[in-house]
Amino acid sequence: MTVSKKTVDAEALCPYRLVMEHVTSRWGVLVLMELLDRPYRFGELRRAVSGYGARGVSEKMLTQTLQTLERDGLVHRDAKPVIPPRVDYSLTGLGREAAEQVRALAQWTHDRMPEVEKARHSYDESRRADDESRRADDEIRRAGDEIRRAGHESRGAGGEDRRADDEAREIQSRAS
Repeated sequence: MTVSKKTVDAEALCPYRLVMEHVTSRWGVLVLMELLDRPYRFGELRRAVSGYGARGVSEKMLTQTLQTLERDGLVHRDAKPVIPPRVDYSLTGLGREAAEQVRALAQWTHDRMPEVEKARHSYDESRRADDESRRADDEIRRAGDEIRRAGHESRGAGGEDRRADDEAREIQSRAS
């Protein structure tokens, strides 16, 4: 795998973040969790990882993910000199340690999903109420603006009539 200058620069700035991104990437998580069970050949691993979602992982993306995890020392690539070529992927000791942490996080997510869904529902309801309140306030402001404009137009330039402003204030105070 060719390492770009951009990757080298990112590693120099914050190597921990980069490893976290690799381990917790969309496909990195699934690859690590699958390889916890046993070594896989490429095609088997692709099918196993693709079984988690509606869209499967492409060959290119799986190859990039495996190369990145191999470079980080988490995945071992064992190419056997046979025909046809056979390549097995497995976790290194470091990879197993990382995969156990990822699996623990996945299990926590599974166990806590009812609470997460409850929090999401509560948040969405609150946002909906806030949005409705903002819309009502906007409508009141627009109505007040229209009343003021209508009052200014009916008075002509330099008029002293405050009736339109009073009506706008009255509408706003009723809404509050």
